[in-house]
Amino acid sequence: MKRQNVSDAVIRRLPRYYRYLDDLHIRGTVRISSSTLGEKMGITASQIRQDLSCFGEFGQQGYGYNVEELRSEIGHILGVDNQHSIIIVGVGNLGRALMQNFHFHDTGFLLEAAFDVSPALVGSRVAGTPILDMTELDQFVRAHRPDVAVLTVPQAAAQATANRLIDLGVRGFWNFTNVELSSDDPGVRFEDVHFADSLLTLSYRITER
Repeated sequence: MKRQNVSDAVIRRLPRYYRYLDDLHIRGTVRISSSTLGEKMGITASQIRQDLSCFGEFGQQGYGYNVEELRSEIGHILGVDNQHSIIIVGVGNLGRALMQNFHFHDTGFLLEAAFDVSPALVGSRVAGTPILDMTELDQFVRAHRPDVAVLTVPQAAAQATANRLIDLGVRGFWNFTNVELSSDDPGVRFEDVHFADSLLTLSYRITER
């Protein structure tokens, strides 16, 4: 399956394809055309075909796409079936909310543990996931080798926490600290989540309306 020279824009549309196809699959839709899928997603049929062509040949002319098969293929491209290991560092309001409400397993991740410095939290569980003391972080990461760390620590501790985890071998970060993290290691990947960006985008759209 070819994946060379895939743009960031295409990669960021793939989860949307997967989400829409998953919803169609749950509702029992068997097949869909690129034009119908495009109407639902607000993009053109040609854009969908161009995006998917980066990864292989999908669909049949005159038939469209088999929803279950395309959902499975895109899920495979995204690594949903890889069962990545993930940990959460920082169990404040946001960290706890993610543990309680975000279904990591639906996106191919196994949440193994969370870490915090608060004695009131350490030793407890949230949605079945144990909260361990930060002093146990190094030993746990060396033993379990998680693929990704979710960072919900205070801003002042963000880069130092990331550096510590990078030194321990973690290569993926889902970063909610509102700090742009960086690393000299080209193998390390950051996915920064800024809630204000999304809200300001909405502000622009309703202002322009």
